[in-house]
Amino acid sequence: MGNRSAGFEQFFSFRVSNPVPPTSMTRFFIVLAIFLSGPLLTAEELTLRQTEKGYDVFIDGKPFAGYITDEQGTPVVWPIFGPTGKKMSRGYPMVERNDATEAKDHPHHRSLWFSHGDVNGLDFWALNKQKIVHRKFAEAKSDAETAALVAENDWIDKNDQVLCSDVRTLRFGKMDGMRFIDFDITVTAMQDQVVFGDTKEGTLGIRVPGTMDVDAKKRNPDWGGRIVNAEGLKDDAAWGKRSAWVDYIGPVEGETLGIAILNHPSSFRYPTYWHVRTYGLFAANPFGIRDFENKREKTGEHVLKKGESFTVRYRLLFHRENADIAKAFERYAASQ
Repeated sequence: MGNRSAGFEQFFSFRVSNPVPPTSMTRFFIVLAIFLSGPLLTAEELTLRQTEKGYDVFIDGKPFAGYITDEQGTPVVWPIFGPTGKKMSRGYPMVERNDATEAKDHPHHRSLWFSHGDVNGLDFWALNKQKIVHRKFAEAKSDAETAALVAENDWIDKNDQVLCSDVRTLRFGKMDGMRFIDFDITVTAMQDQVVFGDTKEGTLGIRVPGTMDVDAKKRNPDWGGRIVNAEGLKDDAAWGKRSAWVDYIGPVEGETLGIAILNHPSSFRYPTYWHVRTYGLFAANPFGIRDFENKREKTGEHVLKKGESFTVRYRLLFHRENADIAKAFERYAASQ
């Protein structure tokens, strides 16, 4: 850009000292506008780059997110950078570092992920010997507006038997000063019967940055955020409730930033229940009714026969302070 700027200054100086007719000057400014607009248009594009681990997503020429096909037995999205370039999920356990802002609890909370704690009695949330195995990318494409990945995965038990499969479609984009990830997952049974059990441990989860979680204010008076749902319930009161959206907002590296998760009306069991904790776990879970409503019966379990499916749909918004989440939800709900 330095050579281009120097050339422009010389050219402009020449034109000022050598007047030209208005028609020529008009043509000059048209050419100048095209000249300057070229790199700006290119910089606004979302792009994908394949890596050994999966794909990286770039926006405005800078990192936005990474899709990793295998992070100790499950696919994850990490890292994630918000609209101001700050990291918007916990780095542990993907990276080990002496960072006072990050708690080292719950090592199965891996940035942004999708799993469940009871599938035919097996815990895919904490993993153990079972795992979710990436099979292939069915699609990877990008344009000026969005980047999209479609990944196919198998849920495999400790005997290497595939219980179910999923197709997850992730669309990355930006709007109204925010960045978003649309995360749609269709799960299909591969056995005669697959039961998604009633447990709070699931399903779409993100672990927020350590300074953002509500409890962080106990560790440092400059830290600590808040949770609020569509009905206005805050912090602990939002846990286990059904709502169209929840927003988790707080300080991140000197700025007040937020993560909102919106549940599309076409999603399975909309509006979903929320397993959202003040220590930083932020998860949408349509299955954990017994825990969330303090019932004795496991009324939240869902039984799939072989070939049957369910689909859940979410939009994660990474935003600045004072974003209008209710308006953003209306826009999302009106989309197909």
